[in-house]
Amino acid sequence: QVQLVESGGGLVQAGGSMRVSCAASGRAFSTYAMGWFRHAPWKEREFVAATSGGSLYYVDYADSVKGRFTISRDNDKNTVLLQMNSLEPEDTAVYYCAASSIPTMPKTSGKYDSWGQGTQVTVSS
Repeated sequence: QVQLVESGGGLVQAGGSMRVSCAASGRAFSTYAMGWFRHAPWKEREFVAATSGGSLYYVDYADSVKGRFTISRDNDKNTVLLQMNSLEPEDTAVYYCAASSIPTMPKTSGKYDSWGQGTQVTVSS
């Protein structure tokens, strides 16, 4: 199983940018699909973005962040990043990275095996 630790986050103004990162441990990191989810107190945890594991590299995004967020991974460094641009107050949430042994890109949180502790992103209007 992969152990994950998020970093980054903080307070930004609407329209600004922020990058959050996730450091992973485990030799099998490259085989895992990696996802980002977010959870606001008044909402259910929702899918944000994911990148495939294995030899192919694919990405997918929730419609709400498509065109604004970019997920990337560096298998040599065992990291996954989420670059967030044009942030909106609606993006305010705790952001979690997650790893799935399913190499495709699950959008359901129950498909992920490992979770980080989360990092707070707050976007002020």
